[in-house]
Amino acid sequence: MITAVRKRPKHLDLTKIRLPLPGIVSILHRVSGAALFLLGIPFGLAALQGSLGSAQGFDDWAGIIGHPLVKVITIGFAWAFMHHFFAGIRYLFLDVHKGTDLKTARLTSQIVIVLGLLSTLLIAIKLW
Repeated sequence: MITAVRKRPKHLDLTKIRLPLPGIVSILHRVSGAALFLLGIPFGLAALQGSLGSAQGFDDWAGIIGHPLVKVITIGFAWAFMHHFFAGIRYLFLDVHKGTDLKTARLTSQIVIVLGLLSTLLIAIKLW
């Protein structure tokens, strides 16, 4: 009996793998969710607690959040939130089997990227 020998890679070279746009949106959805959970929520709760504690605490946090580096980080968290929000809506539709064909999946991935960036730009303009 002859068995077919398939050469399978022992190690995947991640630099040579080209993900389609829906795959990139999926990875960014997971990364943005993890960043929001691990960093965004603790920072937001600390800022809320500190700013509501006293007038001096509010002034201290207003000074911290007014710093340009913190504004850039805040814009990054705004992007993470907006991307996670729009990608989550996309996944809700995918869960009910709407938009699962290749053409629609690519289109909705593009829409998620564009809406996330546009809404982040609007937030950045308002913030700065």
